[in-house]
Amino acid sequence: MFMRKILLSMFMLAMTVLFSQVVIAQSGVKGVVKDSETNETLIGATVMLQGTSKGTATDTDGKFDLATDPGTVKITISYVGYQSKTVTVTVPDGKKFDLGVVTLNVDAEMLGLVVVRGVMDIALDRKTPVAVSTMRASTIQELIGTKEFPEVLNYTPSVYATKQGGGFGDSRINIRGFDQSNTAVMINGMPVNDMENGWVYWSNWAGLADVTSAMQVQRGLGSSKLAISSVGGTVNVVTKATELEQGGSFSATYGNDSYLKTVLSYNTGKSDNGFAASILLGRTAGDGYVTGTKFEGYNYFLSMGWDKGDHDFQFTVTGAPQVHNQRTSSFYNMATLEDYVEYGTKYNYNHGELDGEEFNWRKNFYHKPISSVNWDWEINEESSLSTVLYASVGRGGGTGDIGVGPGYGFASSSRYRNPDTGEVDWDKLVQYNSGEEVEFYDGDTYQLTANDEGEYIVSDWGDGLVRRASMNSHNWYGMITNFNHKLSDELTFDIGMDLRSYKGIHYRRLDNLLGADGYIDNEDINNPDRVLYTTYDSDLGSLWNVFKPVDDEEKIAYYNDGLVNWIGFFTQLEYTSGPLSAFIQAAGSQQGYKRIDYFTYTPEEQETEWENILGGNIKGGANYNLNDNHNVFANAGYYSKQPLFDGVWINFQNELNEDYRNEKILGTEVGYGYRSKDFRANVNLYRTSWTDRFVTISADFDVNNTPDNDDDDINGVANLVGVEQIHTGVEFDAEYRANSMLRLNGMLSIGNWVYAGDVTGSYFDENQNKLGEGTLYLNDVKVGDAAQFTAAFGAAVQPVKGLWVNANVRNANSLYAQISAEDFDSPDHEGSLELPSFTLVDAGVGYTYVFETEQSLTFRVNVNNLLDTEYISESVTNYHQEAGVENYDGINVENKVFFGWGRTWNVSLRFIF
Repeated sequence: MFMRKILLSMFMLAMTVLFSQVVIAQSGVKGVVKDSETNETLIGATVMLQGTSKGTATDTDGKFDLATDPGTVKITISYVGYQSKTVTVTVPDGKKFDLGVVTLNVDAEMLGLVVVRGVMDIALDRKTPVAVSTMRASTIQELIGTKEFPEVLNYTPSVYATKQGGGFGDSRINIRGFDQSNTAVMINGMPVNDMENGWVYWSNWAGLADVTSAMQVQRGLGSSKLAISSVGGTVNVVTKATELEQGGSFSATYGNDSYLKTVLSYNTGKSDNGFAASILLGRTAGDGYVTGTKFEGYNYFLSMGWDKGDHDFQFTVTGAPQVHNQRTSSFYNMATLEDYVEYGTKYNYNHGELDGEEFNWRKNFYHKPISSVNWDWEINEESSLSTVLYASVGRGGGTGDIGVGPGYGFASSSRYRNPDTGEVDWDKLVQYNSGEEVEFYDGDTYQLTANDEGEYIVSDWGDGLVRRASMNSHNWYGMITNFNHKLSDELTFDIGMDLRSYKGIHYRRLDNLLGADGYIDNEDINNPDRVLYTTYDSDLGSLWNVFKPVDDEEKIAYYNDGLVNWIGFFTQLEYTSGPLSAFIQAAGSQQGYKRIDYFTYTPEEQETEWENILGGNIKGGANYNLNDNHNVFANAGYYSKQPLFDGVWINFQNELNEDYRNEKILGTEVGYGYRSKDFRANVNLYRTSWTDRFVTISADFDVNNTPDNDDDDINGVANLVGVEQIHTGVEFDAEYRANSMLRLNGMLSIGNWVYAGDVTGSYFDENQNKLGEGTLYLNDVKVGDAAQFTAAFGAAVQPVKGLWVNANVRNANSLYAQISAEDFDSPDHEGSLELPSFTLVDAGVGYTYVFETEQSLTFRVNVNNLLDTEYISESVTNYHQEAGVENYDGINVENKVFFGWGRTWNVSLRFIF
């Protein structure tokens, strides 16, 4: 309630200021800059008033608005890699001359320039001193095919993205060795990392590639003014804004395993009163490359813009409801490497058939629409105010097993799997839950006994297995506002506020009783021994209404809310004079955490107090352009980052971690860049230290001195702080346009990501009695989960106008398994398990025909992993070779791994009208 009052007050204040000001009409020139070949808007094109130092840059919609004196003036428009254009116009007194659309011809495929608009912090080439890679929409569309959205970044330095389990939207990304919880993802300047665990679930953004106009990866601490989790880097996604020209497009993509995607978009064009609207609708469905991963998803995007001179309003809403079966990364529900050797790399440990239809323990279903209102106000030539109000209501979760099956077997037991196929025999489980006598695959026969009412009731202590859904819904509201003021020709000042209010709603419900009549739940201490009969759909139709209340749903296992309030302030001072540009930023935030547990506690104990924690950062850097070709830069920053929710309220209870502390991040970076008409290259060196990490470990203690009896051992838990990681490395990337027919690009990144120092802590039992000391021997252990060496090379050839043939080769090396802290409780450990390196080849061909009416038709074919290379993309275990245990390519077959996809293909057709 407190956060909502602040948001409402700020909005009312902004609107009061808006309508109380007298806007003075100014003379000037405005227009839109586009690529002459692709008709895409150019972000960050420079617009200069010839003969003066007065200029501006196009925003993320390609628009510019340059104030001038009335009369005849010359305007020069330029963009790196494009031929400049000069136009002469006569500007009327007190009005803006509208140039309309200005097109620039390509000289080289340079992607360096993008510009800050509104609350977005997008890096400027040869100005913002950070390591950056930028992709335009045309490149994304060229590469995406049937790939996941993060995977298109695999051709940029220090990025490692995988499909993880291989289900639709289950991909994940690491930057410089840091996972998604420590890599900030921003969409139009709005943070989208989960406010409890910091994660990004890409299935919630499955249609993002269709609405993206540009995507920029800032590696390292980045240039964002917000106090966000950009330890490894920041992914900035700029979605399409309201198009100013009337028209639309239709596209269809078909691929392996019945993949089919259709997208339709239309733009109304700008009316006389400055209003315009754009809409996009899409659907994607298929059987999935991995066995048993059928999926279906929709994507919608609506944008409405209203340009009133000095005021620009944009309303945007986008969402992607989807349902997909999974091959989960949960340790207890994963196949081993031995399973893949026996059943093939597409094997799905959780898959089977129920009554002849595909059925899976694991299914993800979610709908997370996000809506925003952007207001950009050019107060005068020196000052501007940019504000965005946003809201996101997410509903959905994921299914899995609950209970203990016949013979006291868990869902992972081979007792329930056909040994010939490795698939779960759902029909046998249904027969058992229905009271039939069933012989399972261990050779034993089991039968469930009915209760006194003749009902077959299962429970979680040995009477059967059912499918449950773990619900993780949320309500999220926020506002970001930024005031920009030009103090002088060289100095610019920014100050702003970042407000967020988040409520995470977590519980389980029954999804499918698998033939049983009901389920006994004994986890709610306020309502013990309940028999529940109601199941809830987890299909696509249940997701559209995100405002549907959840209070009346019957809940099992657990039910708790996680509340997070965020109040942040930020400021920046930027200096630009000739070849030198520099900035210094400071940001601070207070994060408040509160937990409400409805099952574990009586009503008077269910709600904790707010735990408020301060954090912030300070960072700065400078870039110096030695001449038109060479530039150098350096940056450094320090973060004091609040722990995540589960690092404050620990053990999934209302238990406050008395020893929590902020994580400390210190990052430094230096870089060099070269630019010419046809060639660009970058070299960066970095070092990031991440200290005071929070780790929870457990161990059993023989307190009764009975070494031959493990039954009386007591489990102890140690909450350790002081874990440190140090990530250092060098990055190189280059692009070369030999001529109009040939483009080349390449990258190389070499990292050394290790733990620094050992950590010692005390173990305590549940009554906080000290059981003993323990040490984790982590010094020099390699950080896992991402390749520390990556390299890529690509070429695109245009033999005739409109026809492009491209190929990309990528190598991943020094790839280590995920590691668990408990694996290193002895100084005799073997370190991190190194997985085999791999090299992949992707290729494609596309042709675009432009009609005389300026409509166009594009046909494209993509083939990924052209050579059908078999490779392990990740391992969640760290088991080294052992005597008597088989190996696969030098890897212990007891490891739980994921294989990457083999050869896949897709064909697409796109018509722009």
